[in-house]
Amino acid sequence: MSVVAFERRQDAGEWSERELSTIVAALNAALAPGTGREWETGMTEKRDAQFYLLGPLPDQACELCVSRIGGNYILEDGFGRLLFEHRNLDLVALHARAAVPSTSWLMVRVIVLWCAVRSVMHERLEPMLAESEELLVQLAPQLSAFA
Repeated sequence: MSVVAFERRQDAGEWSERELSTIVAALNAALAPGTGREWETGMTEKRDAQFYLLGPLPDQACELCVSRIGGNYILEDGFGRLLFEHRNLDLVALHARAAVPSTSWLMVRVIVLWCAVRSVMHERLEPMLAESEELLVQLAPQLSAFA
């Protein structure tokens, strides 16, 4: 989901300072300077408040969205899928912290993939290479006779 910046008007649909500080505090690790992420607020078509966690430049794709519709807070991922919904913002912020994609999980996935590839090579390819090496050793004397 991409976010288009529109001119905002000051309305009752804005976030309160307490709500913003709760969400930003929960996403503090995701908003660290090295990540390149930023946040922005906006409104739905019906003037309900929304908070966007944006990815790094140049795309700044929406990674997470928190909306306040009526008395409920709704947490969605960057594709618009519902992750959590509750009337308590603290619970929604806790789920938002857990839902933020992190690079540590990416590193874990890369390491697991590397181990799987090494295991396949060790179990499948090494025996084939060893057999071909033995075959070459047995056929080398016969091949040298032709030379």
